[in-house]
Amino acid sequence: MSTEEQRRLLGAFVRARREGLAPEGHARRRRTPGLRREELAARAAIGTTWVAWIEQGREVRPSAETLGRLAGALSLSPAERDYLFSLAERRDPADPFAASREAAPPAITAAVAALPFPAYALDPAWSVCAANAAARRLFAGLFDSESAPNLLRYVFTHPAARNLLPDWHTRAMRLLAEFRRDYGRVMSDPRVAAVVEWLQNESPEFREGWESQSVLAREGGARDFLHPEDGLLRFTQHTLADVEREDFRLVFLEPAEAAKP
Repeated sequence: MSTEEQRRLLGAFVRARREGLAPEGHARRRRTPGLRREELAARAAIGTTWVAWIEQGREVRPSAETLGRLAGALSLSPAERDYLFSLAERRDPADPFAASREAAPPAITAAVAALPFPAYALDPAWSVCAANAAARRLFAGLFDSESAPNLLRYVFTHPAARNLLPDWHTRAMRLLAEFRRDYGRVMSDPRVAAVVEWLQNESPEFREGWESQSVLAREGGARDFLHPEDGLLRFTQHTLADVEREDFRLVFLEPAEAAKP
């Protein structure tokens, strides 16, 4: 889709949602439906000209903050909000798990695709930016969300993770301690900070573990999973960093039987 087409669709979407909103109070009967542009602009605390230019598909680049206020003023649903930010090619600041536009390094992506057993890549916020079919099957529930799958959010807030990991508390606390080691390198990244803040608010276990200040290096070793369909699965985990981008991680799980000499 061309940039011009994206702007046209964005403008049409904003206008349609504006016209679908009822004016506040007991406004007199109007010839045109919904809110006027100036009313939407007032709700969103942006200029009326900005609203007009966006609806007209002009060559403008509203900031993520401006789009966030516009989405709130339009009372968009989560799916509609995601559509708005996608068309504008902006990351939603209210959603730290929004899909990252930064792809995994090519070497990591190629390795993930080539490996015959579960393999995935983590970006600086520990969102899964690449995964093969074996990993998607193993991590039940991780890839169900429309947002970018995030390993920390999955482990600490998804019920399926507690069933998948037989020793959930030990594994979760170790995972958090490993993330804290990486966090020291990327703590200035607003998205990473937003993920930590969100998890502290949503998971008491994450908050407790975060406050403990535990730090561990990512090490390999035995990892057991109790899969809802395949039963108990045993792997040896390996973690590698890309030599060009140390903030990305390649993780793969070698079946325990294959690891034996």
